[in-house]
Amino acid sequence: MLHLDQAALRRALPWDDLIAALEALFREGCEAPLRHRHTMPGAAGSETTLLLMPAWRAGSHTGVKIVHVAPANAARGAPAVHAAYLLSDALTGAPLALMDGGELTDRRTAAASLLAARHLARPDSARLLVLGSGKVARALAEGYAARFPLTDIAIWSPTAANAERLARALADDGLPARAVATPDPGTADIVTAATLSTTPLLRGAELRPGTHVDLVGAYRRDMRESDGAVLARATVVVDTRPGALAEAGDIVQAIAEGSFSAAAVVADLAELCRGTHPGRRSAGEITLFKSVGWAGEDLAAAVLAFERSRPAR
Repeated sequence: MLHLDQAALRRALPWDDLIAALEALFREGCEAPLRHRHTMPGAAGSETTLLLMPAWRAGSHTGVKIVHVAPANAARGAPAVHAAYLLSDALTGAPLALMDGGELTDRRTAAASLLAARHLARPDSARLLVLGSGKVARALAEGYAARFPLTDIAIWSPTAANAERLARALADDGLPARAVATPDPGTADIVTAATLSTTPLLRGAELRPGTHVDLVGAYRRDMRESDGAVLARATVVVDTRPGALAEAGDIVQAIAEGSFSAAAVVADLAELCRGTHPGRRSAGEITLFKSVGWAGEDLAAAVLAFERSRPAR
């Protein structure tokens, strides 16, 4: 059985190939139930959350991502999230590879946003605003820089030191990144948010025509990165309707407030990939992609990483 760590996955999952793998799976489909969520007692009176994300294609592969979220780890100076991915043969059940679940998640999450942006963002988008400074935010910045002619990457984080750290790391890799004390969505062509915020960071009145908004971070009903006016102004696409309408706080809360409706979601990512929705229709249109994560993305990425990493027969 192969073991693929962070470095091996980065080598095995280049952006173009990964985006193509996701596009093929969204177009063709697979079985991927909503994530299983279980709460367990944690350290110092806290709770640890266990997430299980299975997916399979009959006659091909099965996979499951196992995620532990332990907020009390911060007091130990350890990561709050640990994840592993097990890929198996669907016919025999034999395990094929065990992979670093964090790196797999970061790269497939960014790749899903890039796939959506291919259909929704203006091709000449040059200015990127990143809200957030974690691993997913870095993957998003790197991915957008690889796919769009970016001349400016503005990084904002609630913790200024973290924004500075990410901006320096990106600049060291040759990207036009800088930290900003105050985010200005009105100057961005693409705004991508990867935070754990529970209050809106983006407001509809701040957006200018032609902006593409990419909301990645708020994956629970109690989280939120945008206000209802952002959704009301935008052409809204989601990764999957069942996941977004069940878990995406931006959408769920806007519906509860009456500023948005489920019927206003014009398409999911599969419909974009199949060509049943045209995506962006005008230069001045505000577009929005909201993702909460789909186990099919993990499966597509894991199969690609396995195929590119296994020894030649």
